[in-house]
Formats: sequence, C-alpha cells, structure tokens
Amino acid sequence: MSKTPEIGKFLDAEEQALIQSFETSGAPFKSRLTPARKREIELMAQAAMTDERAKISLRVPKRDLTRLKSRALQEGIPYQTLINALIHRYVSD
Repeated sequence: MSKTPEIGKFLDAEEQALIQSFETSGAPFKSRLTPARKREIELMAQAAMTDERAKISLRVPKRDLTRLKSRALQEGIPYQTLINALIHRYVSD
C-alpha cells in the first residue's frame, strides 16, 4: 500500500505565507548550494545527530526566523538542520 504525502500538511501560517510568496514571485530559483557545501552540511548534521540530543525552546524575532527559513530554502535544507549546523559551527570554532 503506497501513501501519497500531503505536501504542506504540517506547515504553520507563516511557513505557508513564505512558500506562497516565493512561488508567486516569479523569481527564478537558483540554489547556491554546491555539492561540496552540501556534503559539508550533511557531515555537520550527522555529527550533530550522533550526539545525545536535548530539546530546547527558543524565542527569536519573526523577521529573523523568516529570513532563516528563506536561507535554508535557498540552501536546500530544512531550517532546523541549518540552525543545528550554525550552532555546531559556532561552538566548534
């Protein structure tokens, strides 16, 4: 039995508005994600995933979250993965 996924089922209103804005803008999508950068992000995510994880709540300005989600979309990764990668990079340097 094959199920067809519902695209957008778990998006909140802000995420839906961001996607709607992006899709109706007419701007061509051009990812700046190179294969090497994608691999680097994947390795950071894997390193972060192998550690014991802690759940946190974080309040950030809506504008920053929208920009972060937009950047993650440009990079072709989920925004939570981008947040994890940024934290990992910051504490590892």
